[in-house]
Amino acid sequence: MVMSSSAPRTRIQEKNRSVILAAGLEVFSQYGFRGTTLDQIADAAGLSKPNVLYYFASKEAIYTELLTELLRTWLDPLMAMDADGDPVAEILGYAKLKLRMSRDYPRESRLFANEILQGAPLIGAALRGDLKELVAEKVKIIRAWQVAGKIADIDPHHLIFSIWALTQHYADFDVQVRAVMPESEPFPGADAFIETLYQRLLKT
Repeated sequence: MVMSSSAPRTRIQEKNRSVILAAGLEVFSQYGFRGTTLDQIADAAGLSKPNVLYYFASKEAIYTELLTELLRTWLDPLMAMDADGDPVAEILGYAKLKLRMSRDYPRESRLFANEILQGAPLIGAALRGDLKELVAEKVKIIRAWQVAGKIADIDPHHLIFSIWALTQHYADFDVQVRAVMPESEPFPGADAFIETLYQRLLKT
């Protein structure tokens, strides 16, 4: 029996769902969807497998809920880019928010990266829908800033892609980053580098 999604949840039920989702995040971010089993998630959650299946019908149900929430979290900083704000400050603010997310949510970033590397079987529709529409909206804003002569004329899509690549690198390749610079915390230097890079790139 699986708990009805429409039934009101008790405090214990909410707690157990959160524990299962946290365990799923931990295991999926390490092993990916295919390499993860319900037994591993149950062990990480400190619950029995039947107890996990009471809250979620399958491994895929846990994975899908994690990705759905993650995509909302990932879109929020881009949504916050304000057409009426200072262009350089808005773009820099977005890049720095993305860097902070890599610092604070590395497992979530790796979970998202694993899904993309598998061809986005569960969130492909959202990427082609909500994400594509949001990027198109922000591309228009960036182009308007360029037409007004406020920032340099560079391709807005590739500008956004560069922010994704540069900031998420620190989460997805954390082991490599820390192996190369083991005596230093990378994020303060990364923050300063991003500010210098985009200040110069966007300068007219």
